[in-house]
Amino acid sequence: MKFVRIILKVLAGLLIFIGCFLAISLAPVDDTPYREMPYYAQTKQRLAQLPAPLTTGQPLRAGWAKVNMTPSYTTPTGGYGERLGKHWKTIADSIFVRAILLDNGNTKVAVVGLDLVITPPTVTEALKKRLPEVGLRWENVYMGAIHSHNSMGGWAPRVVGQLIAGGYDKKIVNRITESVLTAIRNAQANMAPVQVGFGESDATDLISNRLSSSGPTGPLDGKIRLLELKKTTGESALLCTFAGHPTLFDGDNSAYLSRDYPGSLVDRLEKKSANFAMFLAGAVGSTAPEPRGKTDFQEIRNYAGDLAVRIERTVPTIQPRSDSTLAILTLPLGLREPHPRVFGNWRVRPWLFYALYGDYPSDLKALRIGQTVLLGTPCDFSSELAAELNPVADQKGFNLMVTSFDGGYIGYITPDRYYNRQAYEVRDMNWFGPYNGDYFKEMMTGLLNKIDPAKPGK
Repeated sequence: MKFVRIILKVLAGLLIFIGCFLAISLAPVDDTPYREMPYYAQTKQRLAQLPAPLTTGQPLRAGWAKVNMTPSYTTPTGGYGERLGKHWKTIADSIFVRAILLDNGNTKVAVVGLDLVITPPTVTEALKKRLPEVGLRWENVYMGAIHSHNSMGGWAPRVVGQLIAGGYDKKIVNRITESVLTAIRNAQANMAPVQVGFGESDATDLISNRLSSSGPTGPLDGKIRLLELKKTTGESALLCTFAGHPTLFDGDNSAYLSRDYPGSLVDRLEKKSANFAMFLAGAVGSTAPEPRGKTDFQEIRNYAGDLAVRIERTVPTIQPRSDSTLAILTLPLGLREPHPRVFGNWRVRPWLFYALYGDYPSDLKALRIGQTVLLGTPCDFSSELAAELNPVADQKGFNLMVTSFDGGYIGYITPDRYYNRQAYEVRDMNWFGPYNGDYFKEMMTGLLNKIDPAKPGK
């Protein structure tokens, strides 16, 4: 009987502990409309206070370079939590940092593309400290990533990050950071006057909407977009964006270090269409690739080939012109409290989220090069939302390129109407609560207005 009493006391104590833990760890979802929240007012004020950029100056000059950052040792692959930190064993293709440096005498900007699943927030924080070494600040850098789920991991120190990217290794963060700085230095060493051109081709047939399994969905932005920079020597660079999710390596295939289809595409473009090519993942949130092939490698080759054929038809139609227009805006982004939902309408409290993931600042970016504007987001940004932004850019005469993974990472941003669906993209990967789709669209529209000299006060 004494033993039974002891067991009952232990169970009672355990239940009290669990109850107390849940009470301090969980809270109901806050569904207050975003325009009534303090973070909205703060971000809107920051947007209003951004100085109207001085867009014109001397004719544009540009340089470009790539640095191989493939490690000599194996690392976890970043992208699939189901791999539980497994290391790759074979280098299928090397991984790089690519950089394009632009200057019009008034403004200098570096566009940096990482052959990683995202731009690691740890790397962003390191770069903020070290960019002055190459004459830049974070506000003058536009970051992106190819979003391969078979590239180098090991760059996230906390539990959630390690589920995505495997065990943390500080030397990997240092390696990526050093490679970025070296690529910028090397790009600066070959600056020359350039002309600027833009082209696009439709590839909507190569993507599908993963959310369609949970109900009706809207149209996707399925265009391949190309920004061409051409020197007087004839040397050229292509910046390419597309919304196809680079997940052609299956989740159970962690054996290879690879850039997935963006790597195969860039390699082909550098052989046939340009001296230098950079791929930045576009609005990949909730998209799935529609590949052909019996193996992962066949799918990668065929998918990259299908994109390359369309690009190769488009590049000769691009008409580069001299231009002096260059401007960049960085908008620090306020957010609702962390809202990862664990069951029903209950979400994790901020202290627990930050303990498990970290507290990293996030920005929206706007980069104008001639009549092309790139909008950078700190997330897997929805292709449906990108499609809704295109008419705004069209009214201003802008060519719009929306990219994901600009330095922070806050999960998926999807249309607000899907918030209560039972789907991975809007349930597991929505980390900051409801109404972010409309919030992001409003702020991105504000950046488009701000970077348009025809409406400098808006």
